[in-house]
Amino acid sequence: MTLSIAHVTFDCENAAALAGFWAELLELRVDAEASEFFATVGRESGHSPVLMFIKVPDKTPGKNVVHLDMHAPDWREHIERAVALGAKHIGDFDEYGGKWATLADPEGNLFDIGAV
Repeated sequence: MTLSIAHVTFDCENAAALAGFWAELLELRVDAEASEFFATVGRESGHSPVLMFIKVPDKTPGKNVVHLDMHAPDWREHIERAVALGAKHIGDFDEYGGKWATLADPEGNLFDIGAV
């Protein structure tokens, strides 16, 4: 059997709030019954992979950082929109034949938005 990605999981301080940010950015909905302790985005709509948010008492130092790489033809507009939603623009890159920007969500989790 082939493995597939089921979830992208975020350890966070407030699961519902961070799920709200990602739902808005991806133009999806936060799934029903979200709370400050646990929330998902995309499970009810069949979107894959599902984003899962779990409240943790404190983030584990040295734990692997997982980030999402996204792309779109109008990627610069998506960067501006992410910043308007509360993201921080970390930097722009033009390497290895690709162009992208690295951003951080409201809790500091990094993600990239790049050109198609």
